[in-house]
Amino acid sequence: MMKNLIDSYYRFVAALGRIVQPVDGIPSLLLRLYLVPVFLYAGMNKLNWGSESGLAALTVNPNVIGWFEHSLELPFPTLMAYLAAYTEFFGALLLLIGLATRWISIPLMVTMIVAAVSVHLKNGWLAIASDSGFWATERTVEATERLDKARSILQEHGNYEWLTEHGSIVMLNNGIEFAATYFIMLLALLKLGGGRYVSVDHWLSACCKR
Repeated sequence: MMKNLIDSYYRFVAALGRIVQPVDGIPSLLLRLYLVPVFLYAGMNKLNWGSESGLAALTVNPNVIGWFEHSLELPFPTLMAYLAAYTEFFGALLLLIGLATRWISIPLMVTMIVAAVSVHLKNGWLAIASDSGFWATERTVEATERLDKARSILQEHGNYEWLTEHGSIVMLNNGIEFAATYFIMLLALLKLGGGRYVSVDHWLSACCKR
């Protein structure tokens, strides 16, 4: 009887695989489209994009280099700043069109590791401070106490209903939560590739097989 149950289970799994086969490229596409604005804006914020024109727009803002050197104390700050900015900016463009998806996932993952260790790790896990839950720390508890004080001041002296009309006021903790999430998504793309939809990788692979 047990063998029959196991056989039935695997037949069900095989049938389910055939049913979902037409959409098996959608997860890769959605992961890529989710990550594109994340890395594109991160890269643009490190460049002189918007303040310069032509090739000068693709140079790294000196303030970013200074931040890498003095605040983060990273070695070779100019090189690191350019590597981070170009990896994020051009990596986002590659993810958008699904070209070299697995290859670009690797340096983007490295960028997330560096960001997590050098910027976010000291703040713990949470991106938004919380005074409860498994990831709450003394730091986030103290942050929420300050947030409560800020709310009381705003409620007494400001138009609190207008300030919170489009969302609650929160305290940013800037932990590794987002960096870790993006790393996991990139790890999935490293395994899945660009997928079959809106993917240059898929089109090139199909051409090579002809």
